[in-house]
This record gives sequence, structure tokens and C-alpha cells, in this order.
Amino acid sequence: SQPGGLLFTKFGGSQTSLLDLAFLDSFGRLHDRGKEVSKSTKFLTKLFPNRVTVHMPQDEALLASWKHQLDQDAETLKMKGNLNLLQTVLGRSGMDCEGLETLRIKDQTLTNESAEKVVGWALSHHLILNPEAGSSSRLVLSCESIQYSVTILQAIQNESKSLKKSLKDVVTENEFEKRLLADVIPPSDIGVAFDDIGALENVKDTLKELVMLPLQRPELFCKGQLTKPCKGILLFGPPGTGKTMLKKAVATEADANFIKISMSGITSKWFGEGEKYVKAVFSRASKVAPSVVFVDEFHCTYPSSLINAEMVNWDGLRTKDTERVLVLAATNRPFDLDEAVIRRLPWRLMVNLPDAANRAKILKVILAKEELSPYVDFDAVASMTEGYSGSDLKNLCVTAAHRPIKEILEREKKEQAAALAESKPPPSLCRSADIRPLNMVDCRYAHQQVCASVSSESVNMTELLQWNELYGEGGSRRKKALSYFM
Repeated sequence: SQPGGLLFTKFGGSQTSLLDLAFLDSFGRLHDRGKEVSKSTKFLTKLFPNRVTVHMPQDEALLASWKHQLDQDAETLKMKGNLNLLQTVLGRSGMDCEGLETLRIKDQTLTNESAEKVVGWALSHHLILNPEAGSSSRLVLSCESIQYSVTILQAIQNESKSLKKSLKDVVTENEFEKRLLADVIPPSDIGVAFDDIGALENVKDTLKELVMLPLQRPELFCKGQLTKPCKGILLFGPPGTGKTMLKKAVATEADANFIKISMSGITSKWFGEGEKYVKAVFSRASKVAPSVVFVDEFHCTYPSSLINAEMVNWDGLRTKDTERVLVLAATNRPFDLDEAVIRRLPWRLMVNLPDAANRAKILKVILAKEELSPYVDFDAVASMTEGYSGSDLKNLCVTAAHRPIKEILEREKKEQAAALAESKPPPSLCRSADIRPLNMVDCRYAHQQVCASVSSESVNMTELLQWNELYGEGGSRRKKALSYFM
């Protein structure tokens, strides 16, 4: 039978389970392979109760021909899966492509995200070549525009693969640096930009000036001693305010490699060898520069020997003016930090709870890709969520998005019960297109379910504000006089 027929659509275009069956001497070996059996394979064993074992050819010429045929079948399945996905994305966007079936996309497997990128680039390419095409009711893209977009996607993926390969090819001095290979993330794999953060404009502007500009234009900061790039920045504030998003955006926008370390992880996983691990982190960061070393849970208590090791390696970075390595630390408790550590973080930026205007910006970013009712008022939702962090707003939106789905499930349950009572066949299930847009009622319901995780009047919040006044950027630096001096 022709590959990719009705049977293959049952498995979502995946050939893995079918090729598994081709290489099995018998289905009884499924339990002897030492790994979990996929659902598709279990389904096939039930679908075909009578089985005939097909052995691989023993003759070398026949075996080579058989393997070649398998490769061709897999290639055909991949091409058909790619074309079906592109056709789905085109149809969902109200577009079509003339001669799409003639394309042979066999060198890569498209995902939903990459297929949407291909269609978007193809649309731009088509409108550039045909400016008058935008006035038509249904756009019909040319096959050349799709092929052009696939070529762009292939080039981007090849560049990402070469970057990953170059990172792995960096010489490692010891076992600790080898273990860090998986922790070095290229900027293309992070996928978070400053535009994905709906607020914190002042913090973003400061980070662009301190981090991105020196990493992108180091030649502007090599004259004199006062313009040396900043080597350490501390982000502090209550949980859920966007510190993790900021550090990812910094690495992405600055096109720098990203290394994340957790202080609690060092003291537990690397017990007794923390100093060597810290040295390996800074050594690795120097070799893959430009790089951003993100230290999470910076407030954790750890041995003095580990502090000394970190300070020595940190000072080594600070003496190398041309070394494009930045230490970006984050903490919820800056008042627990040692003074020697604070001194090495000359820029200390507070990431505070958003005000009403910034909450509205965050909501717009979170709901940018959701289908909304025209009556959704972002300012009204922002006003009712006083004291909410960015993480709280995300949880609120998720709760609101589930409400239309719950309504559909409840309606289906009632319809099925009514059909069963009347001895009628059950009605068809709803599809994603039947889900209604989000409205203000959903937001008010979610507001009753999701509350703020951080109290603006808590002791921890008060201590954060006091520490910001003393050590943070923009603080008054005025220490409070003790009562016995009065």
C-alpha cells in the first residue's frame, strides 16, 4: 500500500512505531527491549491480532535494497507530514498555496511553530513580489514563496547546529568542565526577548545600557578606565516579578551564551567539590564568551571556602577588561548577602511588583495570542489585581482560559446524558473552533480563584524596600538614625 495512507494518519504522521515493528522478529520481544512500549505500538498489536514475522534479508544485495526502500518510505512519510502541516497552517490563516503538493521538503521535519514561521515568511515574500495581492479576499501564495521560506528556515537551523557543535568542540580542561557542556545554552535556544516582558521598562533600559551594548560593541568601551564594561549585576525583588525572564532576555538580545548555576545545587549535588565546580563555571564562560553566567538563589548560605573560590574566580574576570563575561545574580533576599559579594555587584536593580499601568502591559503580552472578546478591558483587570506579580497575572490568565473549556465539557456531559436517556446516539464532540473567546466574566471569575502570592505589606517586602534604599540603584542611601541618638 502507498505510505502515508489512512492508517498512518492514526498516528499523527509518526513513523517510529511502524519502523519498530519492521525490525521486530516477533511482537513478543516488545517486553524484552528494556524500554517503555509506546502507545502507538500497543495500539498496533491490538489492531492486528494475527501477525506474520518478516525477517530482514540475509543476502547483502537484497539487504541493501531493503534498507534503501525503508529510507525512501520514511522520506515519503516525512514529506507528506510536512505538506499536511503546511496545508493546515495555510487553511487556518485563510490562505492557500498553488502547487504545494509539488514541494519536496525532505531534509527536515516541520513542527507547528516552524510551519507557522514558514507561512509567515512566505506571506511577506509573496506580498513584496505582488503588492496588489493583499486586496484579494483569499490569498493564494506561490510555491516559490514557500520554498524560499523553507530555505531560510534551513539556514537558521544549520547555523544553530553549527553553533552547538562549536560549543561542544571547545577544549575542556577537566571533568567538571565536561559536565558543564549541557549547561551552556546558545542564545538561539533561549527564545525570550525583551518584548516578551510586558513591563519593567526602566530595568530593561538599564540592562541594555550596561550589558547588551558592551557585549555587542566592545570597541566603544576599551578607551580609558572609567568605561570598562560592568562585570556584575544583581537583580533582587519579590518572587514572580520577572527576574528569570530578564536574564534570559539579556542573553538572547546580547547574542551571548547562557550558563545557569544554582547555589543550592552546588552545595548539594557537588558537596565537597563546589570550589572546583565554581572554577570550571568561570573557565567555561571565558572560553565561550560572550557569555552570561546567571547565579540563581544567590541568597543561599554556603561554606566560606566556596565564597572564597567564587570571589577569586570573579576577581579574575574583573581583571580581564577584554573578557566579555557577565555575572548576573538574582535573589529574593538581598539582605542576607555578604558585604564582599555586594561590593562585587556594582549595579543592584530592584525588580518590584508592577503598578496598574505595568500590569496592563503584562496582561497584553500574556494574552497577545489568545482570542479575546472586544469588551475585554485590560485597565479594568489591572485595577482589580492590585499587588499581583507577573507570575500571579499569568496564573490568573490561565485560570480564565480554562473556563470556556469547562463550559464545553459540562455542556457535552448534559447532551450525552440527554441522548442516553432518549436512546439516541451520542452527539459529536466539540472542536477547538467551538471554544468561545475570553471575556471579562472569565477574568472576574479567575480573580476570585487566584490571589496575590506576595503581600505588599509583608515583613520581607518591607525589608526589600529598605535594602533598596540603602544599596539599590536610585536609593536615597540615607541610613535611618537609631533612637538612642535622638
